[in-house]
Amino acid sequence: MAIFVIIDRLQETPCKRKRKTPSPSGFEISKRARIGATLQLLPQGDCIELHRKRHGYRLDHFERKRKKGAREVHELSAFAQKVLGVKAKLFAKKRYAEKATMKKTLAVHAESSSRRKVDDKVDEGAIPAYLLDRDTTTRMKVLSNTIKQKRKEKAGKWEVPLPKVRPVAEEEMFKVIQSGKSKSKFGRWKRMVTKATFVGPGFTRKPPKYERFLQPTGLRFTKANVTHPELKCTFNLDIIGIKKNPNGPMYTALGVITRGTIIEVNVSELGLVTPGGKVVWGKYAQVTNEPENDGCINAVLLV
Repeated sequence: MAIFVIIDRLQETPCKRKRKTPSPSGFEISKRARIGATLQLLPQGDCIELHRKRHGYRLDHFERKRKKGAREVHELSAFAQKVLGVKAKLFAKKRYAEKATMKKTLAVHAESSSRRKVDDKVDEGAIPAYLLDRDTTTRMKVLSNTIKQKRKEKAGKWEVPLPKVRPVAEEEMFKVIQSGKSKSKFGRWKRMVTKATFVGPGFTRKPPKYERFLQPTGLRFTKANVTHPELKCTFNLDIIGIKKNPNGPMYTALGVITRGTIIEVNVSELGLVTPGGKVVWGKYAQVTNEPENDGCINAVLLV
């Protein structure tokens, strides 16, 4: 029996001791914690920028970027050929808008050639009599102020004093008016404009049965305080019409005047003249204040 017990003990596999991993020092723990906290605070894009600052770009980064840009045109073309339905309509509309904008921009910056008289220069020797009254002309690239203005207007690229304005919510713009005896939602279809409006001299209200939008008489304006940016003078001018309201075409049609609206004013009193000698009658101006709060319209002339 003793022999068998010894053999069994010899056949038993000895238990393996687990090696203890050395515990990290306090400095390493604090360093890891600081790196983890930094990465948690940074967005993904900032992490990429931080990595590039420390280690630089991949060796083939710029080559891959160039190839991706070259492939993009072909991918766009393939998508345009495959896409169907509503997606195709939206994609075509977007592409059309991009191409139209590009063409307009190119047209604005295009230069026209015109003739102009050169300075008189003394020629050596005698000049025949038939050449004495003839002016020498040269072709040069020139863009007159009128052509610039017309092209800017055509391209819709006006440099306005307020390029961005706060959008006005529909609840702020309109007040619901109860109409009829019914107290249900069917009798709440009329809206009263709470902002300043311009309606024009020949404005006639619709019959109450068909009138959806009400423009209060107390908020109708016919004049504006327009400042000329170059002359540094302010003039009280008549409003001719509303060119564009930044909040949408519906507000433009209603004649609503909010901050950033482009209005047309009568500048015949200022005596502005075109290069051709014609008197300028109407010019655009941008509203710079909130008329419903101030009780008047202040605008800057777009020169």
